[in-house]
Amino acid sequence: MSSEEPSSLKVVSDDTIRTLDHVDQYLTVGRESGASDIHLAVNSRPIWRRFGNLEAIWLKAPVLAAADTERLAMGFLTDAQKATMAERGDVDFAYANSFGRFRACVVRQRLGYDITFRIINSTVKSMDELGLPPQLKLLTQYQNGLVLVTGSVGSGKSTTLAALVQEINSSRRDHIITLEDPIEYIIHSGGCQVTQREVHTHTKSFGAALRGALREDPDVIMVGEMRDLETISLAITASETGHLVLGTLHTSNAARTLDRVLDVFPTDQRDQIRVMVSESLRGIVSQQLVPRADGTGRCLAMEVLMNNPAVGNLIREGKTFMLPGVIQTGRKQGMQLMDDSLLSLFKAGLISEEETLYRAESKTMMRQALGKR
Repeated sequence: MSSEEPSSLKVVSDDTIRTLDHVDQYLTVGRESGASDIHLAVNSRPIWRRFGNLEAIWLKAPVLAAADTERLAMGFLTDAQKATMAERGDVDFAYANSFGRFRACVVRQRLGYDITFRIINSTVKSMDELGLPPQLKLLTQYQNGLVLVTGSVGSGKSTTLAALVQEINSSRRDHIITLEDPIEYIIHSGGCQVTQREVHTHTKSFGAALRGALREDPDVIMVGEMRDLETISLAITASETGHLVLGTLHTSNAARTLDRVLDVFPTDQRDQIRVMVSESLRGIVSQQLVPRADGTGRCLAMEVLMNNPAVGNLIREGKTFMLPGVIQTGRKQGMQLMDDSLLSLFKAGLISEEETLYRAESKTMMRQALGKR
């Protein structure tokens, strides 16, 4: 851990850190110190992910034994969750206590129980507070179509998606339905009526929830994860039938996102799906969080694709590999390549040269831009 520890971390004394009695105590530590995740694993000291890096919370803390992690797990799981653990060997859900909400995952592995928490901000930040490009507000103004937010696990997709939904909630008078696994941000009805459903708690699957949502008079549907053929197919259909659909995928840029969406369909359906997507797509936002050069947090790097006739033609013709060129020529429309975003952050002194090159899509061109051979 860092050399300077918050006072709340000194559980016994400066020299002795004991194993805590309840997971809430570890979560208090993580939330107060700006961590994004907490790991409590067998044969390991308590660990957090802070500013993108995994570190021991206390270097002098005792290693957690199997009995410790089992006691901690059984101390906060409900009877229903314990039954799922016994049957399936793992359980993931949204955990709420008196000071916050967390995405929790408990798994049984070779050595015992491992527990992982993702710390969720208690308030939904606006697009302006997150520093999102102003052109993204245009994506919230459509009455129908498909908007995709993509990135790896931990890249801030849920935060961006919540900000887009909150922008709609504050500026429109519609019915918003969110389908999530699990529910992370609690979004209170503002100008819109907001209905939040959790997969495995309120519905069997994303596909089942999406089919049900179409009968609930929705205007906007947010799909937490488009992970299979049924969900993607229903989302595209909904976007064509007068609904604005917001969804996420685990892809790193716009071209790969479209390839993932199209490749999930059988070969004989792809020509039809390309036409549907070319007409219904409104935009793709791909993002990653990059550690700041000064070690005080992370910066958001973002690729933005806005649909236009050139983009639509490439999708219909199956030439998604040519999209980067269209994005480069579409800067006046608010489009931006991931590498250009990274380079801007580097030139502003926010991220290091090493991180810039490491995260670049085209490392050869980035080396040239950085003046490296």
